[in-house]
Amino acid sequence: MGARSDAKPKMVQAAKQLMRERGYHATAFSDVLTLSGAPRGSVYFHFPDGKTQLATAAAEAHAHEQVEIIDRAAEGADSPADLVERYVDLGRDGMVASDYSRGCAIAPLVIEGATRESAEIGETGRRTFTEMIDRLAFHFITLGVDQAAARSLADAVIAGVEGAMITSRARHSPAPYDAVKAGLTAYAASLSRPRRPAK
Repeated sequence: MGARSDAKPKMVQAAKQLMRERGYHATAFSDVLTLSGAPRGSVYFHFPDGKTQLATAAAEAHAHEQVEIIDRAAEGADSPADLVERYVDLGRDGMVASDYSRGCAIAPLVIEGATRESAEIGETGRRTFTEMIDRLAFHFITLGVDQAAARSLADAVIAGVEGAMITSRARHSPAPYDAVKAGLTAYAASLSRPRRPAK
């Protein structure tokens, strides 16, 4: 019973990994079952609405993971630029460690046209990217950036990292992450309010 009860999270994690490596359309239920080790009967027991439901769960798991990474990057950050640098470096390090095989589990839902097949997938794409942007913006505000500027910076960081992810894989090089980091840390530094001296 114990092994059966963890089939769903294992399938979600497997789908997330495969979607990051292959995309949405190239991820088949059979591959998810093989990677997760879940029994075949698990597919329609846990995901009665089929691949759309599984892909949605995988995208949500990816967003949750990214929010945790953002929080981890923010823990020791002492400025908006420092947070940008830490977050981009975590993405860079993960890409290099994966030998340039890792992508985003949300992007394929948008890029491959899955949003046209399902309104639920379209909403999931919007919601999950928004969760990541909102979390970054929250930390930027905590670090002293005005609300509107924090939102703009968070938008730029997520867009920059998503672009770096694609071009880094294509070029088999971390250089796109380094370029994004240089540009965005400079932008973040320009938004920082000077700290008031302690009384």
